[in-house]
Amino acid sequence: MGLSETLLLGFIAGVTILLGLPIGRLRRPLPGLRVFLNATAVGVLLFLVWDVLSAAWEPLDAALADVHAGSGGLAPVFGYGVLFAAGLAIGLLGLVAYEGWMRRRATRAFQRFGPGAASASELMAPRTGIAGWSAARQLALLIAVGIGLHNFAEGLAIGQSAASGEIALATLLVIGFALHNATEGFGIVAPLAAEPDTAPPSWAFLGLLGLIGGGPTFLGAALGHGFTSEPVSVAFLTLAAGSILYVITQLITVAAKARRSDLLAYGMLLGLLAGFATDAIVTLAGV
Repeated sequence: MGLSETLLLGFIAGVTILLGLPIGRLRRPLPGLRVFLNATAVGVLLFLVWDVLSAAWEPLDAALADVHAGSGGLAPVFGYGVLFAAGLAIGLLGLVAYEGWMRRRATRAFQRFGPGAASASELMAPRTGIAGWSAARQLALLIAVGIGLHNFAEGLAIGQSAASGEIALATLLVIGFALHNATEGFGIVAPLAAEPDTAPPSWAFLGLLGLIGGGPTFLGAALGHGFTSEPVSVAFLTLAAGSILYVITQLITVAAKARRSDLLAYGMLLGLLAGFATDAIVTLAGV
């Protein structure tokens, strides 16, 4: 299969993430619905953590099996182990450090332009850039970044199978990933739908989130068509897992404030089942 056809497959697999984004424009949903939407996003993301970590662990597991069988050494085990741990740590702790940096920046700005040090107009001046976004929008961006890293690895699988002439496999991968990405789009915008008393996000903002989350599928397909690397896949998968874990902790904190453990459980169950159901088609492809 040529590069143009491979790019088309990558585009189809990634563009379906846009289907779930309009939910982010819901305004003033019922309190219970907000909790349920948030919990369902947690379920989808929990599935993604399992999905990406199991895929990232496969090369390390194979290397351990080779050592046990006497057909391999410890070098691949050590290399994949370090890569696995480093990617997970950077993905998780990197976002923790970023959040701390943003908090310190806001504190310094208040100390510099606080009462007695600035005019009223300076105090009322809005913060610019991402620092000026609401917490829900910042969280949606973090979810999109984590899912984008995951989808890049999916694109690599599409590109590799298409380049090797496995047309049936590539087609099934596209169908499975396309269905799966539709649920990921909902996970991205769930914090926005749960944000009360605010103006709905613009279509341009939703499009940006879709590009960040779904665009890497297209890029991965392009790269996978001419270059494949297991270490690169492990790196991106573990980075994605770490960042998604951080996002899950944020979403669960939001859900806990509502004190609706029943809706939290129902939503998480629905999200998990949706993730496994859409992944079943990919499993049919033998991946």
